[in-house]
Amino acid sequence: MGIIKERRKLNKAIWNAKTVFLMAHKNLDLDALGSQIGMNMILKRKKKKCYIIIDDKNHEMGVEKVLRELEGCIDIIRSEDIDNYLYPRASKNLLIILDTNKKELVQSPDVLKKIKNKLIIDHHDTGKTTINDATLIIDKKTSSTCEMIANLIEYYDVEIESYYATILLSGIVLDTNNYTLNTNAETYYASYFLASLGASAKKVQYLLKQNVEEYTERQKLLASIETLEGNVAFTKATPYTIYRREDLARVADTLLFFNNIEASFVIGKIGKDTIGISARSLGTYDISGILEKLGGGGDATSGAATFENTTISKVEQDVKKLIKEEGE
Repeated sequence: MGIIKERRKLNKAIWNAKTVFLMAHKNLDLDALGSQIGMNMILKRKKKKCYIIIDDKNHEMGVEKVLRELEGCIDIIRSEDIDNYLYPRASKNLLIILDTNKKELVQSPDVLKKIKNKLIIDHHDTGKTTINDATLIIDKKTSSTCEMIANLIEYYDVEIESYYATILLSGIVLDTNNYTLNTNAETYYASYFLASLGASAKKVQYLLKQNVEEYTERQKLLASIETLEGNVAFTKATPYTIYRREDLARVADTLLFFNNIEASFVIGKIGKDTIGISARSLGTYDISGILEKLGGGGDATSGAATFENTTISKVEQDVKKLIKEEGE
């Protein structure tokens, strides 16, 4: 429970704030959204005015379900409207960034310039593009940001409704791929704690249900798997299909279940002119070193990179070259 050891940083930041804004990464997933919602509950307990910033126009299915079901229950704003909600004294505004620490990945980089006081709560490793003027609470040993927030809810003895506990649990289940990755005793304890608050495993599965068409598209990526250097699984998409970032990530997770595979790299288009890489490791292969050379980043078990105005073939060539060098 590393975040509890860092609670003084959080307490100081919250104590000095009048208005708090919560922001996570682009292309929200249930860990990002769940941690924002959980943090919102903590801030309400501390009687702070709180707003969640969401600019995404499209959402994955689980996020869409949660936002629809909580419509009117939480205050969500767009970054372009933030000036209407800022406290008059700039020093009394606080921005809490959850589930990422990279400036290019947040919902709105412009918000970083508008709010001086910033705090990051995240379980991903830091890198070259980590927001350098923020107070950091990073716990790389934790499965998910939802697990970190669940620890805070228990520590502060915050009462939350069972549905909110379910959302937090879904974030843990998502980021651990059903407790198969990044899982330790504290992960199970956090899940037990959320279950004691009424979190529903059945409802979690409902939130994590997948779209049949999207599932089918992901399966196509599994049809062209290569094994590189004996222990790295690699696959790429055709240039005619645009995937969501989380689709590439799920395929990368799946590839780790094959025998003798220590790491995986998945390449595909995530925009008209944007190529994405999602990489995963069991912790014994240096994917972050490769991704950083490509302009991306990550930690011991997960990472990503994006490229503009290039081709899948060119990205494939660069990735395979670095994988070969890593194996030498």
